[in-house]
Amino acid sequence: MKKTLFIAGAMLLAASHLSAWNGEVVITTPNTALILHADEGKDLRMDYYGAKTATLQQLRDAGDAFDFPALPAFGTVDMIHVPAIQVQHANGDQNLELHVTGYAVADEGSAVVHTFTMQDKLLPVAVNVCYKAYKTVDIIETWTEISHQEKKAITLKRYDSGHLTLRRGDVWLTHLHGDWAAEADMTQEPLTRGLQVIRNSDGARNAHLDAPEVMLSLDGQPDENRGRTIGAALCWNGNFELRINTTDKSYHHLYAGIDPQASQYMLEPNRTFATPHLALCYSDNGMGGVSRAFHRWARTCGMLHRGMKTGDILLNSWEGLYFDINEERMLQMMDDIARFGGELFVMDDGWFGNKYQRNDDSSTLGDWVVDRKKLPNGLGVLVDAARQKGIKFGLWIEPEAVNTKSELFERHPEWALQTKGRELKQGRGGTQVVLDMTNPQVQDFVFKMVDDLLTQYPEIAYLKWDANNSIQNVGSLYLPMAKQANVYVDYQLGLLKVLKRIREKYPNVVMQDCASGGGRANYGLLPYFDEFWVSDNTDALQRVYIQWGTSLFFPANAMAQHINHCPYWNTGGRVIPVKFRCDVAMSGRLGIELQPKDMTDEERQQCTTCFSDYKALRNTIQTGNLYRLVNPYNRKGVASLMYVDDNSRQAVLFAYRTDNWYGQPMPRIRMQGLQADANYTITERNVKTGQQPCSLSGKQFSGRFLMDVGIEIPLDWDYASRVFELRR
Repeated sequence: MKKTLFIAGAMLLAASHLSAWNGEVVITTPNTALILHADEGKDLRMDYYGAKTATLQQLRDAGDAFDFPALPAFGTVDMIHVPAIQVQHANGDQNLELHVTGYAVADEGSAVVHTFTMQDKLLPVAVNVCYKAYKTVDIIETWTEISHQEKKAITLKRYDSGHLTLRRGDVWLTHLHGDWAAEADMTQEPLTRGLQVIRNSDGARNAHLDAPEVMLSLDGQPDENRGRTIGAALCWNGNFELRINTTDKSYHHLYAGIDPQASQYMLEPNRTFATPHLALCYSDNGMGGVSRAFHRWARTCGMLHRGMKTGDILLNSWEGLYFDINEERMLQMMDDIARFGGELFVMDDGWFGNKYQRNDDSSTLGDWVVDRKKLPNGLGVLVDAARQKGIKFGLWIEPEAVNTKSELFERHPEWALQTKGRELKQGRGGTQVVLDMTNPQVQDFVFKMVDDLLTQYPEIAYLKWDANNSIQNVGSLYLPMAKQANVYVDYQLGLLKVLKRIREKYPNVVMQDCASGGGRANYGLLPYFDEFWVSDNTDALQRVYIQWGTSLFFPANAMAQHINHCPYWNTGGRVIPVKFRCDVAMSGRLGIELQPKDMTDEERQQCTTCFSDYKALRNTIQTGNLYRLVNPYNRKGVASLMYVDDNSRQAVLFAYRTDNWYGQPMPRIRMQGLQADANYTITERNVKTGQQPCSLSGKQFSGRFLMDVGIEIPLDWDYASRVFELRR
C-alpha cells in the first residue's frame, strides 16, 4: 500500500488523474499571476511572477520571459544555477532528467491547486510540482511531492519546496535575524553578485537566529507603501535553507526548503515525500501590502488556528514568580487579574513533580503530575476558583523535553534523542534533553499527557506549549542506523502528528506556541496554535523593534504581548513607565507578566484603564489591517503603526517615543487605510493616570487630511506614548 508523508498539512492529488499536457499555464490570485509552460517531453519552465497584466506571448515579445526550470534538477541544469532537487538513485546515479508527463487542476473551494507531474527519463522517479493559488488573497503556495518505484530506497540529497526567478536590478533583501530575547531584528540590504544563504540548524525551533521568511523589494530600497515587493515564507518548523543565487547574468534565483545538512532523507519505494509549503506573495504596495496579504491569509485560510477570533487578556505567572508557585499565590494572582478586568490566568512552570520537585530548570521535565507539596488540593481547586472569579484557567507544559533527573528518564532513557555509545549532551539546566519524536511510543506519551490533563480538567481553556532546547544529540535509538539522517525531518513529522491528534480532539482549547520566546514563530506550526510568544524579552522599548519585525509576516492576534515588571533584569534593570509598557503591549494580543501584589497604585490604575480601553479596540487591533507608519529602525525617534477594520469605520493608532535628543524634529504622522471622503473623530485611549487627554482628542479630520497631511502627536518626553481611536 502506498504511504504518504505529510508535512505542514500538504495535500496530495492522485497522479493517476493526470493527463499528458503541452503548453502554457497561468496561475492566478485576485491581483497576481504566475506563468509557466512546458513542451511535450521537456521540463517545466517558469516565465513570470507578478501583477496580473502579462501573457506569455507578451513576455516573449518584450524579451522578459524568464524561461528557467521551475524546479532545477541536479545533473541537467547548468551548474552556475544551484539545483533545487537532487537525488541519489538506488544504483548510485545522482542525475535527474525531469520531463512533464501530466497536469491536473483541482478546485478546493478557497483555492485552486495546479499539479504538474514530471518523470525521470531513465529511472522510475516521479516529482509532482504543486501550486496552490488562493481566490481571495494574493498568496500562492508551492511544494513538491517525490515518489519512486525503484527496487531499493533512494536518497533525497536536496529537496527544496520551490524556486523563483527574479530579474536583476536594484533589488533589496529584507530578512530577520536575532537570538533569544532579541528576535526578529530586521536587516535590509541590496542583493549583489554571488550566493547568499539564510539558514537555521537548531533542529527543534527555527525562528531564533535566522527566520524562514524574507521580502524582496524589486524597485530599490524597501518602502512600506510603494514598490513591487515579493514575500516568501517557508511553512516549516525545522532546519531550513533559503538561498539567493545572483549570477553575472540578468537574474536572481531564490530557493527555499529543508536544510539538507545532516538530512539526506532515505525514501523507501512506493512512498511519497511531500516537502513543506513555500508561501509566496507579490504586491505593488510595498512591504505593507505583502504583510497585509500574509495576515489575511493566516486568519482566513487556516494558517492560524485562531483565524479571525480574538484572544483574551491574561496574566501569566512566570515573570511574577518564576518557579516559586504555591496554591496561595495562584489564588491571589487570580483575584488580582479578575479585579483588573482580565479574562484568563495561566500558571507557568513549576507546578509539577512527584519524586523530584520542579524548583529550577534542572529537573522533573517529563513527570507531568501535580506537585502536592506546592498545590495540596491539586489543579481542581484552581480551576474551580477561576470559574468562581469569572475568568479562565490555563497551564504551562513542555511536552517534547525531559530532564535526566526525572522519573520519566529513569524509566525510559531510550526515549531521548541520542546515538548509542555516545555521551549524552545536556542543555538547559545542565540536564535537559529532547524526546525522540520520531518514535511512535513517544508520540503516544506526549499525546496522552495532554489528553489526560484535558480529560481530567475539561475547564482548562489554555495551554502554553514551550520548547526550550535545541536538538543537541542528533541520533535516534528508534530509527535504524541507515536512516539516522532522517532524524531532523522525522522529528518534525512526529510532532505534527501529535499536534494534529490534539487539535482533532480539542479544537477549542487555546494553545500558545512558545519556544524560549519566539523560537517557533513560523507557519509550519501556526495551523495548530492560536498564538505564539513573541519573545522572552518583555522590555517595552526592545519589544517595539521585536514586534515590528515580527509583524512583517504575522498578524496581531497571533502575537502575544505582555506588560512586564520594572526594573527589568533582561535589559540591565531598565525602568520604563507603565503607560509606555501598556501601550506597546496593546498593539497585539494583550497580557500581563508580573506579580500584581507588587505593583504600585499607578501601575494598578493604568493597567485597569488599559484593559478596559483595550476591550473596546481589541477586534480592530487583533483582526484589522496593519499599516506601519514610522519605522523605528529609521532612527527618527518615533515608531508608529495603526490598525484599520475592513470597513474603515474604526482605526487604532499607536505612537511611541523611542529616543530623545535635543532639537530632534518629530515626524508628522500620516495615516493609511482610511476612507478619504469620510470624517474621523480622534479619541485618546489609555490616557496616563492623573492626566487629561491631549489636545487632539475630540478633534475631527477628514480621512484625506489624515493620510495626506497627518497630525503632530505630543511625544515630548522620554518614553512618551499615545494610543488613539479613530471613528468614522
